[in-house]
Amino acid sequence: MRLLAVWLINALALLALPWLLPSIHVASFATALWVAVVLGLINAVIRPVLLLLTLPVTLLTLGLFIFVINGLMFLLAAKLLDGFVVDSFMAGVIGSALYSVISWLLTRLLPGASKS
Repeated sequence: MRLLAVWLINALALLALPWLLPSIHVASFATALWVAVVLGLINAVIRPVLLLLTLPVTLLTLGLFIFVINGLMFLLAAKLLDGFVVDSFMAGVIGSALYSVISWLLTRLLPGASKS
């Protein structure tokens, strides 16, 4: 049940992005649900490999290169799905950061979420 709630929260966070960042477009709630699934799969499969391959650069930039990787993952999801458009790389980086913050804040509102 919690997984379903987090999935819906992530979709809501995606729907909030176009209001905060006009260079990101989400066509509908159904599109947001699919984007949430695809982002989850990308972050579970591709992101760990990229983090490992880019570890030296990440260490040299004191972890800031992870923002680049997150932006690329956001752009990849936009390329894979119709109805989800990210206009530029910078919009992907900022959008992924905003998406993470909104999703985290909303998930903390769930009953049973740890408060630390």
